[in-house]
Amino acid sequence: MKQPLSLTTDPIPQLIWRIALPMSVGMFFSTMFNVVDTLCAGWLGTESLAALSLSFPLYFVVFAIGSGISQGTTALLANALGAGHAADARRVFAQSLLFAISAGVLLSIVGWLVAPWLFRLLGAEGSYLSTVLDYMNVILAGGVFFLLPMILNSALSAQGTTWVFRNFLMAGFVANIVLNPLLMWGWAGLPAMGVSGIALATVIVQMGGGAFLWSHVRKAEFCRDLRRDDFKPDIQVLRRIAGQALPAALNMLTISLGVFVITWFVKHFGKEAVAATGIATRIEQIVLMPAIGLNSAVLSIVGQNHGAGLPQRVREAWVTNVKVGAGLMLLGGFLVWLLRDPAMRLFTQDMTVIGHGRDYLRCSSVTLAAYPILFVTVFAMQGIKRPAYGLWMGIYRQIVAPVIVFHTLAFTLGWGLWGVWWGICMVTWSAAIFAFGWGWRKF
Repeated sequence: MKQPLSLTTDPIPQLIWRIALPMSVGMFFSTMFNVVDTLCAGWLGTESLAALSLSFPLYFVVFAIGSGISQGTTALLANALGAGHAADARRVFAQSLLFAISAGVLLSIVGWLVAPWLFRLLGAEGSYLSTVLDYMNVILAGGVFFLLPMILNSALSAQGTTWVFRNFLMAGFVANIVLNPLLMWGWAGLPAMGVSGIALATVIVQMGGGAFLWSHVRKAEFCRDLRRDDFKPDIQVLRRIAGQALPAALNMLTISLGVFVITWFVKHFGKEAVAATGIATRIEQIVLMPAIGLNSAVLSIVGQNHGAGLPQRVREAWVTNVKVGAGLMLLGGFLVWLLRDPAMRLFTQDMTVIGHGRDYLRCSSVTLAAYPILFVTVFAMQGIKRPAYGLWMGIYRQIVAPVIVFHTLAFTLGWGLWGVWWGICMVTWSAAIFAFGWGWRKF
């Protein structure tokens, strides 16, 4: 039996290790899940590969909404648990589930309406557009099943329990390897569904994950006394959740808009450049995995210690996570620079795509260390119930600065694709410096 954690008394470095490591492992498998999808789409052809890349901005909207609600729920639950208010934690959890279900249904409806227009805006026409919609329509149909596992995980993360979600992500990765060829190519007598099969496999995994996570969440002490009345809409509690979740979700949505901005600039250089961007960002995500777990660690630790009135532990958690994350990504940047060419060749043999992706990863090797400084600070702000910091930073980093910088470097100065790649580096580092200044003053 695993020894329970005390987020308000255990040593901070020990807590970071025990919370961040399982989440980092889990997120590695989550990213590998997407890598498998990318590999399978590549086997179907360059058009299918580009379709998955093009669908990412809308796909990420679903993830962003769920992540925002999850972050807000984790912050409120951690604060309540740190303050010893178990009844409030139970009520927040129940209302968060209600919030997520409603948001999932709304996302599906709105997504189906706007998807054709959005993808045409990004340059998809004819069979290319049909392929993108074949994939995205299935993903949107499962909107609720993407959100519920995130909320269930927030109930565990608020207590410092991340190994359950890790196990789900590992099992989901294995299931996806089996389901993708079955559904994509129609093995075992099933109809061949192409990219729709890749999407359906993802939805099935999310449904199974929701059931698995619930089997663990219902054992938590504050969930054992859940009553039907807890799920009746409570405007006051829903307003508290929205106050934390909406800024966090909007911050995550700016990432989707940021991908849209990048894709809009990249599409001027051809379908191969779009495909290369999709592959290179997958590789970048793999390298970022060791640092991604730190986000969960700092949110849980800061949330509970803020609720318990322990500001010195809040600062220690922030400083330690920033140091660990930046150090890991300095090493990660070196590996990306060293292995950028063979990494691209794992996904495609198209030399044009490989060349564009190799250039992207060269710039990414310089950028990587900025991400944990930025993300850890934003999640720490969420832990003290200050989610607006992340939103303003997202608007700057994903929308305002990229539009100005990318256009200036790519077109005005004539750098072409290099202008987009180095623009990402410049904007991300400037945002990391701003975030560090905020954190230093606030904590």
